[in-house]
Parts: sequence; C-alpha cells; structure tokens
Amino acid sequence: MKSMDWDIYRCFMTVARAGGLTGAAQATGLSPATIGRRMLEIEERTGRSLFVRSQTGYVLTADGRFLFEQLQEMEAAARKVESWQKEGEGTPVVRIAAGTWNSWLIAENFPAICTERDAFAISLSIGEARANLAYRESDIGIRAFEPEETYLASRLIGEVAYAAYRQKNAPGGGPERWVAVAEEEAISAYLRWPHDQAAGRIVAMVGRPRSLLDLARAGAGRAVLPCFVGDLDPLLERTGEEIEPLRHRQWIVMNNEDRHRREIRTVVDRMTRLLRSHVDLFAGKRPRRTSSA
Repeated sequence: MKSMDWDIYRCFMTVARAGGLTGAAQATGLSPATIGRRMLEIEERTGRSLFVRSQTGYVLTADGRFLFEQLQEMEAAARKVESWQKEGEGTPVVRIAAGTWNSWLIAENFPAICTERDAFAISLSIGEARANLAYRESDIGIRAFEPEETYLASRLIGEVAYAAYRQKNAPGGGPERWVAVAEEEAISAYLRWPHDQAAGRIVAMVGRPRSLLDLARAGAGRAVLPCFVGDLDPLLERTGEEIEPLRHRQWIVMNNEDRHRREIRTVVDRMTRLLRSHVDLFAGKRPRRTSSA
C-alpha cells in the first residue's frame, strides 16, 4: 500500500464515527462529495472494501473495523505528541465549544473557570452546532444529548428547561408577537419552536440567538429562552408555563485521551462546579432572590 497522509485517515475515522458523508461533512467542513472521493481513494489504495454503502449511511465492513481500530491507536499517539509539543511552545490553551447561553454563563463567571494564577489560557468557541472533538478542534464541549462516540468521556450536569419570555409588565390584550432566529439558523429545538408553533406571529428575526434576549427586553415580542437566562433577567417575565417538550439533559464532554491533561482536568472540574451550582435554574426552578428592574 502506498503511503497516505494522516488527514485522509482522519477523514475515514470521521465517516466511520458519523455513519455517513453528511455527518462527516458537518464535522470537517468539507463537502460530502469531497469526502466521498477520499473514501474511494483510501479503498483503492488499500485494496479493500471498507464500507457497506446504502441510502441510510456508511457501515464499516470487517476490514473497515480492523483499520478503524488500528487508527484509533495512532490517533491517541498523535494527540499525545501534539500535547507534548504544545507544552513546549508556551502557555497551553484549553478550547471550549459551547452554545450561546452556556457560553454566556461561562463568560459571566469567567474567574470561576480561569484565574490570573493559572498557567493556561481559554479559547471559547460559541455556536449552536454540536461540539465536535474528533479532530481536536475543541478540548471540552457542552452537549444537549449523551455522546455516543466511544472516544469521548462525559459528565452529566442536569436538565435544561425552556419557556417563553417577554418584557416585564408589558401591556397585554393585543395579538401575540414573537421574535425568532432566522429559520435557516434555527438548528436547535428551542430555536425552531416559534417557527413551528407561531410562524404567522413572528415580527422580527435575527441571525444569532443572543439577540433574542435584547429584543425581548426591548418589548419587541416574546422569545423562547432557557429558563436559567430568562428567570435571572430582571427585565423579563415568563408568559405561561415551561415548554415541556423542549426540556433536555446536558453533558460536559471531553476526549478520553486528553481528559487527564492537568489544564483540561482543571477546567472540566471548574465547569462542572459552575454548571451544577445553577442546576435548579437550569431545570426551570425560579430563583429565590429577587431583582429590581
């Protein structure tokens, strides 16, 4: 077999983990067509059939499983070398991938995650897409579902509840007005809810979830928000009860091979304490303290 770049092997592993080209494309940023060509190339160059292809996805053959298992060992060794190299380059950076509102909570409580005495820096990547750790784009992620990847370790944090919020003491009696993220950007269930349940009453759409809070505060309309955001805001009030179908659990996830690195272990422990200290708020239990507008 001719030698191949490590990148094509990593692409193969992503397809195997995602179960198809679409999931692998989301994880890598490459097009499904490009990934498909790479999979044909690796099969041609190994002289073996690695996948059973169908309309429902890609399933590893026996040869594919053998290659995947061998590459996992190579991947683990590569991560150790990368970590060792970074330690020699200076201050290590711990990369966190989180959604809009968990990122907001981390930023609001940043000294609880990283202090001036720490010998590492934090890089916080904010987005609604699933945190991907396969290529080590991130060291730590927060997910709304239990990870299925065998290479990930996880810690269950608790449940997250959602409700509709509007400007506090806003006049009632008129037609319901809603604000929402643009439909093409609504990739999370709570972001899709206004489009599914109140499509004809949306009066403003924005490109990022963070702007929903500003619009609701300004009285533009009702917004679906996590309860730990809306209940803590003195300018907002709930309109109705919790939206039960949106409730979900959330996990902190990290790579099995990296979780024992001192700086990653430290940040994971601190994030766990921070998020669990808000467990009642996450679950939709209103705060006991009161705030004046």
